[in-house]
Amino acid sequence: MSSNGSSYSPPRVWTWDAENGGRFAHINRPVAGATHDKALPVGQHPLQLYSLATPNGVKVTVMLEELLALGKHEAEYDAWLVNITEGDQFSSGFVAANPNSKIPAMVDHSTTPPTRVFESGAILMYLAEKFDAFLPADPQARAECLSWLFWQMGSTPFLGGGFGHFYAYAPEKYEYPINRYTMEVKRQLDVLDQRLAEAPYLAGEEYSVADMAVYPWYGVLVTGEIYDAQEFLQVDSYTHVRAWAENIAARPAVQRGERVNRVWGPEELRVPERHAASDLD
Repeated sequence: MSSNGSSYSPPRVWTWDAENGGRFAHINRPVAGATHDKALPVGQHPLQLYSLATPNGVKVTVMLEELLALGKHEAEYDAWLVNITEGDQFSSGFVAANPNSKIPAMVDHSTTPPTRVFESGAILMYLAEKFDAFLPADPQARAECLSWLFWQMGSTPFLGGGFGHFYAYAPEKYEYPINRYTMEVKRQLDVLDQRLAEAPYLAGEEYSVADMAVYPWYGVLVTGEIYDAQEFLQVDSYTHVRAWAENIAARPAVQRGERVNRVWGPEELRVPERHAASDLD
């Protein structure tokens, strides 16, 4: 088989083959809903987060740690580990919090009844509005912030589900999808680089939820913490993205948030569950 060809011809009707999904075959399926009964644990704080330290999970723990760093004590939270490689996201409790069975999910017990919030961008907006922080008040800056937040939510599937999957995780390397998604990821990096040549942060002069959403994906991509593709993508050519990423990476709250629900890497960086600030000290 050539690098650009394939012997596969799609059938008239697709049927699921659980053995043909690569390393994630045992947790992927074409239907929704719970596979087993298990209630979600609930800690002492009103905000209960159920997550894993993937880029989407890190967005929320960084936001929570940034709120606490501002002195927003009501943002104290419990962070429970959801091990997606073990299928924890398909428990009845998690599906009740997020019917899409993806991390992160959050439940706010300060409301009656408790408020569920799923999708990382929605959680960032919910927290920003609840605590009046990291979302600009000026209408133009707010529009810019939300535009970049939704840009990230719409663009990341090309980076994670597209480039990351075919470059790093697919059981075989195929030239066409790698070329297709590499082109798009480099275009996105150029979009970011041109924006960050104009302003220090995505919304303008102020650090915001837009930066918190984009950094765990594109910032970490250029600093070398995901996909091991920095030379392949020539990330050093995106000088403004790199400077922005290094600036955000130096923030203490970001460094704390990146450790929450982490179960890989150096032992001192792993904090599988977080129930108090002292868990990170």
